[in-house]
This record gives sequence, structure tokens and C-alpha cells, in this order.
Amino acid sequence: MARLADYFVLVAFGPHPRGSGEGQGQILQRFPEKDWEDNPFPQGIELFCQPSGWQLCPERNPPTFFVAVLTDINSERHYCACLTFWEPAEPTQEGVCTENAAVREDEAEEGGPRRLSPAVPGPPGQLFAPKTLVLVSRLDHAEVFRNSLGLIYTIHVEGLNVSLENVIGNLLTCIIPLAGGSQRTISLGAGDRQVIQTPLADSLPISRCSVALLFRQLGITNVLSLFCAALTEHKVLFLSRSYQRLSDACRGLLALLFPLRYSFTYVPILPAQLLEVLSTPTPFIIGVHAAFQAETQELLDVIVADLDGGTVTVPECVHIPPLPEPLQSQTHSVLSMVLDPELELADLAFPPPTTSASSLKMQDKELRAVFLRLFAQLLQGYRWCLHMVRIHPEPVIRFHKAAFLGQRGLVEDDFLMKVLEGMAFAGFVSERGVPYRPTDLFDELVAHEVTRIRADENHPQRVLRHVKELAEQLYKNENPYPAVAMHKVQRPGEASHLRRAPRPFPRLDEGMVQWIVDQATAKMQGAPPAVKAERRTTVPSGPPMTAILERSSGLHGNSARRLEVVRNCISYVFEGKMLEAKKLLPAVLRALKGRAARRCLAQELHLHVQQNRAVLDHQQFDFVVRMMNCCLQDCTSLDEHGIAAALLPLVTAFCRKLSSGVTQFAYSCVQEHVVWSTPQFWEAMFYGDVQTHIRALYLEPAEDQDPSQVGEASALDERSALDVASEQQRLWPMLSREKQQELVQKEESTVFSQAIHYANRMSYLLLPLDSSKSRLLRERVGLGDLESASNSLVTSSMAGSVAESYDTESGFEDAETCDVAGTVVRFINRFVDKVCTESGVTSDHLKGLHVMVPDIVQMHIETLEAVQRESTRLRPIQKPKLLRPRLLPGEECVLDGLRVYLLPDGREEGSGGSGGGPALLPAEGAVFLTTYRVIFTGMPTDPLVGEQVVIRSFPVAALTKEKRISVQTPVDQFLQDGLQLRSCTFQLLKMAFDEEVGSDNAELFRKQLHKLRYPPDIRGTFAFTLGSSHTPGRPPRASKEKGPSLRTLSRNLVKNAKKTIGRQYVTRKKYNPPSWEHRGQPPPEDQEDEISVSEELEPSTLTPSSALKPSDRMTMSSLVERACCRDYQRLGLGTLSSSLSRAKSEPFRISPVNRMYAICRSYPGLLIVPQSVQDNALQRVSRCYRQNRFPVVCWRSGRSKAVLLRSGGLHSKGVVGLFKAQNTPSPGQSQADSSSLEQEKYLQAVVSSMPRYADTSGRNTLSGFSSAHMGSHGKWGSVRASGRSGGLGGDVGSRLAGRDMLGPPQANGAPLDPGFLRPQRAALYIIGDKAQLKGVRPDPLQQWELVPIEVFEVRQVKTSFKKLLKACVPGSPIIEPDPATFLRSLEDSEWLTQIHKLLQVSVLVVELLDSGSSVLVSLEDGWDITTQVVSLVQLLSDPFYRTLEGFRLLVEKEWLSFGHRFSHRGAHTLAGQSSGFTPVFLQFLDCVHQVHLQFPMEFEFSPFYLKFLGYHHVSRRFRTFLLDSDYERIELGLLYEEKGERRAPQACRSVWEYVDRLSKRTPVFYNYMYAPEDSEVLRPYSNVSNLKVWDFYTQETLAEGPPYDWELTQGPPEPPEEERHDGGAPQSRRRVVWPCYDSRPRAQPDAISRLLEELQRLETELGRPPERWKDTWDRVKAAQRLEGRTDGRGTPSSLLVSSVPHHRRSLGVYLQEGPVGSTLSLSLDSDQSSSSTASGSRQAARRSTSTLYSQFQTAESENRSYEGTLYKKGAFMKPWKARWFVLDKTKHQLRYYDHRVDTECKGVIDLAEVEAVAPGTPTMGAPKTVDEKAFFDVKTTRRVYNFCAQDVASAQQWVDQIQSCLSDA
Repeated sequence: MARLADYFVLVAFGPHPRGSGEGQGQILQRFPEKDWEDNPFPQGIELFCQPSGWQLCPERNPPTFFVAVLTDINSERHYCACLTFWEPAEPTQEGVCTENAAVREDEAEEGGPRRLSPAVPGPPGQLFAPKTLVLVSRLDHAEVFRNSLGLIYTIHVEGLNVSLENVIGNLLTCIIPLAGGSQRTISLGAGDRQVIQTPLADSLPISRCSVALLFRQLGITNVLSLFCAALTEHKVLFLSRSYQRLSDACRGLLALLFPLRYSFTYVPILPAQLLEVLSTPTPFIIGVHAAFQAETQELLDVIVADLDGGTVTVPECVHIPPLPEPLQSQTHSVLSMVLDPELELADLAFPPPTTSASSLKMQDKELRAVFLRLFAQLLQGYRWCLHMVRIHPEPVIRFHKAAFLGQRGLVEDDFLMKVLEGMAFAGFVSERGVPYRPTDLFDELVAHEVTRIRADENHPQRVLRHVKELAEQLYKNENPYPAVAMHKVQRPGEASHLRRAPRPFPRLDEGMVQWIVDQATAKMQGAPPAVKAERRTTVPSGPPMTAILERSSGLHGNSARRLEVVRNCISYVFEGKMLEAKKLLPAVLRALKGRAARRCLAQELHLHVQQNRAVLDHQQFDFVVRMMNCCLQDCTSLDEHGIAAALLPLVTAFCRKLSSGVTQFAYSCVQEHVVWSTPQFWEAMFYGDVQTHIRALYLEPAEDQDPSQVGEASALDERSALDVASEQQRLWPMLSREKQQELVQKEESTVFSQAIHYANRMSYLLLPLDSSKSRLLRERVGLGDLESASNSLVTSSMAGSVAESYDTESGFEDAETCDVAGTVVRFINRFVDKVCTESGVTSDHLKGLHVMVPDIVQMHIETLEAVQRESTRLRPIQKPKLLRPRLLPGEECVLDGLRVYLLPDGREEGSGGSGGGPALLPAEGAVFLTTYRVIFTGMPTDPLVGEQVVIRSFPVAALTKEKRISVQTPVDQFLQDGLQLRSCTFQLLKMAFDEEVGSDNAELFRKQLHKLRYPPDIRGTFAFTLGSSHTPGRPPRASKEKGPSLRTLSRNLVKNAKKTIGRQYVTRKKYNPPSWEHRGQPPPEDQEDEISVSEELEPSTLTPSSALKPSDRMTMSSLVERACCRDYQRLGLGTLSSSLSRAKSEPFRISPVNRMYAICRSYPGLLIVPQSVQDNALQRVSRCYRQNRFPVVCWRSGRSKAVLLRSGGLHSKGVVGLFKAQNTPSPGQSQADSSSLEQEKYLQAVVSSMPRYADTSGRNTLSGFSSAHMGSHGKWGSVRASGRSGGLGGDVGSRLAGRDMLGPPQANGAPLDPGFLRPQRAALYIIGDKAQLKGVRPDPLQQWELVPIEVFEVRQVKTSFKKLLKACVPGSPIIEPDPATFLRSLEDSEWLTQIHKLLQVSVLVVELLDSGSSVLVSLEDGWDITTQVVSLVQLLSDPFYRTLEGFRLLVEKEWLSFGHRFSHRGAHTLAGQSSGFTPVFLQFLDCVHQVHLQFPMEFEFSPFYLKFLGYHHVSRRFRTFLLDSDYERIELGLLYEEKGERRAPQACRSVWEYVDRLSKRTPVFYNYMYAPEDSEVLRPYSNVSNLKVWDFYTQETLAEGPPYDWELTQGPPEPPEEERHDGGAPQSRRRVVWPCYDSRPRAQPDAISRLLEELQRLETELGRPPERWKDTWDRVKAAQRLEGRTDGRGTPSSLLVSSVPHHRRSLGVYLQEGPVGSTLSLSLDSDQSSSSTASGSRQAARRSTSTLYSQFQTAESENRSYEGTLYKKGAFMKPWKARWFVLDKTKHQLRYYDHRVDTECKGVIDLAEVEAVAPGTPTMGAPKTVDEKAFFDVKTTRRVYNFCAQDVASAQQWVDQIQSCLSDA
């Protein structure tokens, strides 16, 4: 029972004491005048009566009513119901506003106001002052208060004949029950009647309609935000113009928080004078009148809810964590169903008749029911995480937050984490954790209804039904008797406030009121107290917890199989089967990523401890510790799944004996984990153990129990600690005092003993084994942070005394140890303080503990010293030996191997993955840094994989990104520093440094790598430093070789050709590069320069005329030698002549205008221009183009005679462009005009240079993109399942040209109806960027036409490539591998889209050229996309470029000579570092690869050739792809040096030279399916769907690293068969080929490579020198052609079987393509054989393959008098070898070669020196099968040569031949 009202107060307006303009409230009267003992009078009540301040009003306002809430110091809420009305102000009150300050001050000093003198003028008109009636109560009955105060006001206003004192006395003495659902009728003695209903349960809040109103005002999302903000302790401020609304909103928000109680500042109506409260640092819920909105603007961390505007403003710096999904969305949808039931029916075709919405009161309860369900879902199973620490005398309960979050699967959830850490939840635990108490609706819901809630989740109607049921209960709680709520209370009449009141509110008689109160009090004391017995019960725990959202644990879903593996491994360890255990260990370590496997491990180990198997040998100990470490490394500091808790007893149980009396326990090896230094972990563990012991304390069976009751005892054992506590609480009052005392002591001693136990445990895990590592360890685990933290952890005031106790008593001498010990002691003391204070341990016990802790720590340190000493004597675990990588000749190690682990990246092949195969990664080994590569070599850490060497490497120059990472080492699971290196050759090295590699070594590695990647100068790159002795990074010393002098010469040539005539002429013979045919051989003295043949003989030959000066001729001859000119010669493009004697017959000429690189530095020295254009005009034309790259011809179609031109883009504005022009003075306006005029003239000259034969046909080429037309001169790609008629859509060409389709052409290419088409088409199409072509005027005669296209920029290529890299080589393993992920990221990269655009534009250009129109490609600066398009067009149009020689020529001409910026795009030097790598050339190779896939029979080179170039154009191994233009190459002396004669063997500097050498030995670059059709124009499909991802991006072989450095990947060839020792049949050797490890094409070569290999092997066995593969192949093909003819059928019947599609008429075979087609014994020594390229003067558009590959005929071929094979004994200690010998009578020599077709002589015996030829004897190592008489010796003056012929006859013949030769001499 409680008083309805505690105080009645009358407050009126009074002047402000400090004299400010406003007034203030004054309490006129209060009843009772004495404070109640149990409830003192609240201070400051007058502020809350007028929250906006006490002010006078010019008119009478109607009375107002609101309820303010005050909170006292004990957190009790007092409800102040305020009814305010206005009365005419007395003169004193009015004067307040007008009086001056001085008078006010006097008044204040004299003590109180006095009547003013009449001299002060009164205000015009009457003013009204407020007066407030206030009821103060601890009960929240707002309606009753409103009625009661209204009654008092009515009596006063209406002048009723009722005593106000009586009414107030009755009000103050009215006693009503608090709860229980009773009904009470009261009357205040004025003929009134009110019915008060008390709620059924006082724990449930009363909300009336406040929640529904809140949702109406703010909406669902806003209320949910406020709800989350209040729960996560943010500041919430409500604004409204209505005080009652503010009160309701605050009450509604509090009602939503149930069952949590809001425990921070709660002020629904804040007075204006107290607005500074809003700046408080603590959370609050406050309401403020909207008039003060401006004052709330600068609050930065307050969430403002405007009730009138319906908005919620969250400041930027505040983050409100949302509810965890799926609860957020579920709650949202249920709320919308409750608030807007029509929503579900809104879309129905036949909506049901509208149902009446719930009343506001009912809707209010439904909304609350939704939140009640939400809390039941959030807190489901919370009782299973309560720890009963004490039961008597008071329950002490702790909540295991980490376990709760872990089991709910919400560890990462920000919202729940904050809620559980909040004050409201702490209150919830202490209030609701008690196991024996009254229960309410929430307890029932969370225990019994959760399963129903889960089942209903997907059934909205069932959810709604449940919500309505709960709402009924809530409604019933508030209105237990809904029918009887009959009030009868008088109200004032209408507008009574406007009537002039007869008098002010009277002063009441205090005595009378007091007398009534006293009477009632006396009566109450006499009555017996009405005690309502509370129904206390055991609170139900409900079902155990489940995760809110069943997250699939992905990779680590613990199948029974995995748990079985864990169990087996442990049993092997304990049974001593170490080899078996070792095999299973990697699988176990992988399985331990999953929670269930970790639990399983703990359980299994626990079983072995119970079986007394805790003492282990060294190996067992090592295994157990590794598994424990693996378990613990994934535990967070909170240990939410209890893994660390389960392992804690085990780490102190397992041990090994180091020596007699010294035992090492497992804890000394598992200390590195963050969980051990987390106080929260230790507290949770401690409370858990205490609970277990206290439960055991009460479950101990009584000693005198008879055996029959044992069954009951076992049933008791199943009860939880909460059940036991509940039972004990129920029995407590019935126990005797002594018994109670005994139980309290038992509990305390239990807690105390556990505290000692934990002090020991903590010292075990916190003191490091080696105290020298202490500092590092402490930094890692963060004990130091706890040191510096505030004293918040210590809840006892003993902290001060504690510090003294342990410092004085422990007496540590050793400073180092003292530091560690001190830290640990302080940590343990903090812990002990906290848990003991919370568990109610007496202070004496606590002091005792503090004294013990230092001793425990010191004892433990002494034990550890012995353990550490002994453990260092153990043999260290042997780390694997470092494997040294194979290096290239000239490659040097910069940093020797750093021990690292290579970790798996996102490509799953290496780690086993879904493709199967072994887990090669992680691998343990070392990383080496050489001048050329970064190399990892090592072995897999998984012992099951076996002794496989893993190699991953890439060229230093290919490094694109390097970032530091922090990773766990696969073996010890410790966090280590790592490095992730990504290369543009699609390798990724993700490494973790071993602990023995210091951070300084790792840093040194990074610095050296950076230095090698970005040398300051191009001379610092590997291609230049190769073989030189200087250190990398330093520019090389000027060597005395011919390079520098050549460089000087060229530079002089460029600068001033005229001044150096004499010197150049002198040096002409010396430096004249040899002609292409005879490269590599010294030129015969009398040989004439090949290009100086006179022009009459062959007009198309390049002819420097006699009129050139000698110096110019020198330059010419060098320039003519370049690739471009050989190609121009082949194409019959132009003559080289001086301007005087220009041959008019040729439309184009070769102009030497740029030979000094003066017009354009990035162009070659010789250019093809129209015959009619003068050289001096070219200078002016060049100014119109970017980088001065004016249009020049680069190819001419042999059939249609159309030409392909290339240039840079046009300058967008004429004049501006001129200022940008390079190498030219800034010209004036007139010059600008002349330049653009020259440009037009130049284009006109190009057009007129073209043959006009095709113009009459009038065929519109641009609309001719249908395959029917294409059929006449070309073919489309043979892509499988291509359902389209053409690769490009029919209208692409016309769309590109920016005009409509003009109708399909006829199939045979005949002209269409002239009505459809323009009479003639343009002779020249200019393809340019849309933006640039604006400045070009269209040609009035329509001879040329502009085709604006949109191309991607270079930076887009760069971005796209980065994304492609990440897609093909992801950095980290994907959690759930899904093929769609790769495809999605590939699509995001847009790489294939760019390839598509390039092919599309190229096919368009091919079409135009093929139909007789010329094309000028004029895009960007003319060196990126232009080069790509122009090269592709030539490749598609001209079969020559699809041969090995032609492709080389194409690259040399278009990419190298025309100045693609390889160094800039490849970021080769420090200067290019910022621009980064841009793979323009790689993109071109990818396009070629796409064409190659579609036309496999049209290319002489294999796909491996493209990959080879793709790899080496970035590797910087060769000089070919360095520098940005020919000009730069001349400056460095590179351009002609490779053409100079070389005597000494030298490493290949040119990639082409390397390819040539390699091609002689192995067919790896050759495509066996090469069977071209003559004059074939290719038109590939270019749609993205037809493009394939190049396997260059995705393949890798970990056995040998990238296969493009041929010397490194070729191990010794394995013999395919092995002879048995007993001479039996050979056994075949099977070999396992692993994906991603072995090179499949090498393990299983294609048929032809296999046969060639077999031939070679057989030849070697027969003792014959093996033939070149190419000769064999050509012979076979020739034979096959003949056989095909004799058969009369097209089907060959010999070696090759045709299996090609029917529309291919050429021979060919589909074979597996592989980078390493054959394993011929290869040693790339630097042979000096001549190049295999054929003469540049031949004009055939395409040669037969035999010519391309045929070796040169040796010059001595006619001088071979006699030849054959002889075995020759080598020099001293050398074996016998078969050689091919040639007896040359002319030169009087006996020469020998490696084999018959070899062109290079290996040695010469001069017959002049021969003294005698005599029969010989076999020596050691001679061929066994040969007759002794076949041996003969040749004795010379220097030495004796031993020979052996194949038989006696041939030996005799040789002897005869040599002697006849000697006799001839």
C-alpha cells in the first residue's frame, strides 16, 4: 500500500532575487509542512512548474496540465503533476517587469519586496501571473492527478460550497495498493468519485498510449534508431511545443526498453534554467520545449528527435549500431504490419472489407509486444550464461558475456556488445538473474516462447497472432477491470478561465489540513500492515542458446570426418605412432579452424589426462603443444567459445621430464596468445569454477544417507547451479542462525581457495619461460596497457596498501626479473581485488591473498629458471636445409636466402583446393633476390606432399606492388611480419618471414628490391649489367668496347651531320653493319653494299643515289638496315632518292628527312611519304600532330594497293597545338595557317598517290560487314558454336563511321543499285578520337572521310590491368570458392571489353583496306592504341606477319622503330615509378592470342611464343624492349651494336637472337598446325563471348617457376625406360602429374614433339649425330604432300592424320599446346651461328616454311672432298665422341662439326702439320662394338689424334683419302 499523493504545493509568480527581467516561482504553501520520513520533499519543484520560465502574460490563458518527473539521489522517481492557471497580477508582480535595476538591488539588500510608490507608472492594460497547483507522488497515476487537481481548481473557480482544506486533506491521506490488479474507489469529499485500478504486475511498465503516439509522431525507422541509441547509451533529446507530449514520448521510449531499466539521467521536461545539463558527458533522455531549439544546435553528440516535425537528427560523429540482422528487418516488417494493417492488402485485386484498426491503447500494447518479442530473441538463453558466485547471505551473480555472444554467433555485432556492456544490462542481471523470485511476462516469454518465435519467423500471420496475444496480456495488466472505469468529477464550465475570478486562490488553513493528515496517520498505525505475500518461484531457464542466424561456417564446417581425423591423430600421438600422427597433423591443423574440432580436441585431451597419460615424451609433447597453439591462435581475447577455458586445466596437466627433478609443463609453450592477458577472460573462468564448486558444495550427499536414495542423488546431480541456488534461497529462512553462518563461511572459503588457485594459474601463463623475452612478450599481450589503465579494475580501496605489501616483502634483487614479476604481481592483484570484492570475501582474507601473491610469483620464477636452462639443452628442431635456386649465366645473388614461409594466395590450385592435388602451399623455404629475379625455393610444410621442391619466381622488373602484411606462420601459428609481392607476369609471393629473420633483414630485402626494381638509369637494368662485374644500381664504368664509340658516333651524326664527314668516312668500313643476309659472318672485303644497286636494275630496291654525301650515306646505310626498310622493300613501297632525281613512277618514296630525328624523335629515321611531298613541307605538316607524329605509310595491301597510315592525334586547336609542338620555335599565326594548309595538301597528296582503279566500283565498304560479303576474300574465326553470321554486328562498320546502314551488299561484291549508295566512296578514311576530330575540316570533294570512334585511355588500361591481376591472382584465399566469383571480377576488370574494342576497330580497318580505301589511324599520341590497331591490322591482313620472321619484323617496325614507350609504360627506371606499369604491348599480344585461338592453322609460331614475349617484354633480361624510341637506342649505342661482328661468345642481348638460337634446338616456338592459305585475310570474332581468358594469366608450374627462361626450366631429360639389371625387359615408369606443380605439356608432350624426341634418342643410340628437328619435319611434310598426290585423295595416310573441321582445306593436326614441347638436350651455349632470317630483298608475300627455317648453306659447301662420321678421342681425360668430319682438299684441312647439318665448324686439323697416318689401338672408353682394325691415328706436329670409323672398310677409306691429300700437297 502507498500514499496516492505525498505533497500538495501551491506555487505562485514572484520577482527574481538577482533582479533579472524574468520572475521566479515561489512556494506559497505546501502540505504537509513536515517532510515524510520515508520521502523527503523534492527540492527545485518551482522550476519544473513553469519549465519555460515564470513570465507575466497580457491575457488569460486556459489552464494547462502536465506531469514532470524528478529523480532523487536514490534513483526514485517523483511524479509532479502541475495544473497552472492565470490570475491578474498584483502591482508588485507587475512592477517586476518595469522597475529599474537599482531599485531592485536595494530591495534585495533590504530583504524582500515592498509596495511601490504610486509615482512608478503602471503598464497599460492588465497583466496576468501564473499560479500552479502541484501534486507530488511516487506513483504514476496521471489521470487521477489530473482529475484531483481539476477538482480543486473547479471548486475555486466555480465557488462551490466545499472546503478546499478537506479535499486536500483527503487527497493526502488516500492510501491505495501498489499492484496486484485490485480496484479502489476514492472520493475527495466533493461529491466526486474516481476508480483507481492497479496493474497486475508492478514490474511491467504502464504506457497508456505513449508508445503508439511516439510511432505516430516519428515513424518506424526513427523510433528504432532512438531505441538502439537509448540501449547503446547515447544521448537522446526530444523537442516539442507540448510538455505533455514530451512526457509521453519519454515514457513511451522507456516502456520499449523493458525488461531493461534505463539508469541514466531521465528528465522528460527540462526547465530552461537547467539547459546546461545537456552538456553533461553521461548519456541521458531529456525533453526540452521547442522554443529552446536554437540552444541545442551546438550539441555535437546529442541525437535530437523533433516530435512536432517527425524528424530524428543524428550528428556525424555519432554511430548508432543497428539491431543485428535478421532481427532488424523482421522487427521493421512486424511493426509496419501492426501500424498499417492495410499495407498487406493494398495490392489485392479484391480487398476484403476494411477491418477496424485497433484502438490507440491496444495498438500501443501491440507495439510493445513486438519489442518484448525482440528482447526475448536477443536475450534467449541468457540464464545459461549466469554464474552463481555466491548464494548466501545474498546471491552474487555474474554474466558470462563472451560465452553468450559466442554461442549466439554475434561476437562481431556492435549492437549487442554495447548493450551487454551497458549499465541497463548490469541492472537486468542483478535484478533478473536471481534464481528465486516472482516472475513476469518476460520470464515466461524468454523461457517458453522462443521456439515458437523461431518457428513463426517466416509466417507473418502467425507472428501477428502472437503479437496480439502478448498485447492482450499487456493490456490486461494495465486495465484489469476494463468495464468499471466510471469516474465522476466536476469540471469548470466552458471558458471559465475568461470570467473574472471573484478572488485570487485563497490561502488555505495549514492547521486543518495537518489535523486531517495526523488523524489518518494515527488510524493507519493502529491497523495491521497489509502484507501481500509475493509469489516467489524458481525462474525457468528455458532451452539452451542457439545462434541468432545459423551462419554456415563455410570452409570449416566440421563434418564428422574432420572430427574423426582429430581423434585419430590424438590417439596416434598417445600410442606413440609418430609417423602416422605426422601425416595427419596438417589436416588436423586445418580442421582446427572450426569450432567443433577445437572442442573435440579439448575433450579428447581431457580424457587422456583422466587416464593419467599427462607425462609425455618430447615428440608427443611437441605435437600436443602445436595442436593447442593452433586452437588458441583463433581464440579472440574474449574466448567466446570457451576453448581457452577448456584448455586451461590441460596446459597445467601435460608435461615432459627434462631431467631428474625438472619438469616442463605445456603452459610454458602456449603463452603467446592474447587471451591470457585479458582480465575479462580470467574473471569469467574464475566465476565459472567458483560456481561449479559452490554447486558441488550443496550437492554433496549427506553422510547418513541410505543406499536406496543413491538414485535420487544422481537425479539431483543433473540440476544446474541456478536450480540449486533457487532451492537454497527457498530454504534459507527456515535454517537456524548457526547453520546459516556455517554455509556463509563454507562459501567464502570456497571462493578464497579458488582465488589462490587462480593466482597460481595466472602466474603460470603470464611469466615467460625466458625472462629475456619478457619485454617483447609483455608488449605483445598488452599487460603494460593494463598497468597504465586507471584504477577502474580495482574495486577495493586497498589498492594503495597492496602496492606497499608486495614491494616490501618480496625483495627481488634482479632488476630484469623484478620488472616482469612486478608487472605480473600487479596484474594478479588487480584481478584478486576485483573478484574477491565482488564475491564478498572479507578484508582479512583479501589481505592474506595480497601477501601470498608475490611469493607465488617468485616461487614460479625460480622453477622456470631450471626449466629454461634444461629446455635450451634439448636438440633444436632441425629446420629444412635451404635449397639454392638455379641462376642464369650472369645472374648474381644480391641477397642470400632469407628463411620464409610461402603462404597460399587466392589461387586454390597450390593449396589443394577443389581441383584436388596436394597442398603444396604453405611451403617452407627461402627467398632469394638476384640481379634479375625474386625467387622462392622451398618445400611444402605438409609432410604428406613429399619431397617436392616448390619454386615461384618472377623478374624484379615485373614487380608492380609490394605491401607489408602481418600473417601467421603455418607451423607455429605465431603472428609474423610478412610481405606480399605482386608481379605483372601474374605471380604473387605472399611470404611470412621466419622468426630468425630480423625486421632489419626484412627491411633490407625491401630496400634492395626497390633499388633493383627502379634503377636510377636504364644502364642499371639486368640487360645491361648482365655479365659485368659492377654492383647493381651503380652506373657502369665506360668500358673500352665499341659500344661507347658507336654511341658517340651516332650522337654526333644526329647533332651535326655536316661537320663530321671526315671522321665518319674513315670509320665507315669499321662500323658499317653487315647486310642482313650475312649477319654474324665477317663481310668479304670485296662485297658491295647490298642497297647500292642502281635503280635501273630493280626500281623497287632501296637505292641511295650517288648524289648523297658520304656522311649521309653512312647514316642511310645504317637506317636502311633497320627492320622498317626491309619490310618496305618487301611491300614495294617507294624508293630512296634525293629530291633532284625523284622517280616519278612510284607513288611513295622513302624520305630520309628524319634521319637526324629532328622532326620527330619518336619516329624511325626513314619514313614512307607520298612522292609529291617535298621534305621541307613535312616539317610544317608535323606541327599539326601530337608529338610531331605526322601521317606516314606503314603498310600497303598487295591486292587492293590501299595503304595503311599511322600518326599521332591532331592537336585539338590549331594555334595551341603549335605551342605544344616539340623541337620547333613557337610560330606565329601565319605559320599556323600554313601548317593546317600543308596538312590538307599532305592528305590530298596521300589520296592522289593511290591508284584510282577501284573508285568506279562505288561499293560502300562501310556497310559491307555481313559475312556473305566477307566470304569472297577472307574467313571468319572458326570459333566453336558461333551462331552468328559475322563476328561484328552487321552495322558496326557503319555505326563506327557514324552513318546509317545503306543496305546489304550482294554476295559477290557486285555494285548495288546506285540509288542506295553514294556515287563513290572515300579514298581515305581517317580513324580518330571523337574529341580530336572536331578541328579537321571535312574534305569538300569527299575524298577523305572522318570516322570518329571512342577509345579507352591508357590510364583505363592501367586500372583494368590492376583489376585483372587481382581477379587472376587474388591476394587472399576466398572463403567460399565459387567459379562465378572469378568471372564476376574478370568482368569488373573490363579487360576483355578493351580487347573486344581493339579487335573490333582492327577488323573495321582490315575491311576498309581490303576494299581499296586507305586508312589513317590517328589516335592519342600515336604510340599506344594506334600501334596496337596498326599492328593488328597488318597481322590480320598480311600472312607474312603470321610467320616467325614476319612477326618479329612487325614488332621491330611498329613497336620499336615507331617509338612505343616501353621504358615509360613498363616503369623501368626511378623516373617512371610514379606512372606505374601499363601493359599496352601485353594487351596487343592478348589480341594476337585471341586470333591465334580462332585460326590455329594460320600462324607459324605457337601460343608459347606469345607468352614468351609477354613475359620477356617486362623482364628486362634482353635489351630489345628497353628505351622509348630508336633515337634513345642510338644515343645509348644499342641500335647497331647487335649487327656488328662478334668474335667472343656473349650472352644474348636481343630477344630475337635468343629465339633464333632456341628454335634451332627445339620446336617450342613452332606451331605444327601451320598450314596457311595464300593471301588470307583473317576476320576474327570480337564479341566478348567469343574471347577466352589467356592461360598466361592463370597458369603456373610450381616445380620450376615460369617456363620462359629456358635454361632454368630444362632439367636433364629423364630416360623413359629403365633397363633391369638382370637384362630382362624394360619396366615402364609411371609418373604422377600434379595440377599447378608439373608442366603438363612437358610431362606429356604432343604426338609430333614425342616422335621428334624419339628420333633424336634413336639417332644418339646409333651413334649418329642427331639431325636438326626442322629438317626432319620439312622432309616429313614434303613426303606427305607427295604421298597425298599419288593417293589421289586429299587425305594423307602417313605420319599425320588430318582431324580438322571440314571447311579447312589445309593439312593440320590439333595438338596440345605447351610451353615446352620437347625435351631435346638443350644447352644454350653462345653459338655464333648466323641468324635464320632470310634476306630482306626477297619480295614474296609469304614464303614456304622450309625457307624460313632452312639453315644457311655454308660457304665451303663446294669444297667438301670427302665427308662422314668418325669417333674422335677428346683431349686428355676426355671421352670419345662421334663427329661429322669433312676433308677439304682445296683448303688442305680436315674440319669437324657436331652433326652433318651444323654450319659452325668445331675444330680444324691443318693437313700441313700432319706427319703420319697410322693404324691405332682402342683406348679406354672407345666404342665397344667396333673392330680393332677400324682405329687409326693422325699424328701432327702438336699432338696425336685418335680416330675410330664405323667399320674396317670406312677406316681404310679415310686413311687412303687423307694420305692422297697429303701426297697431293
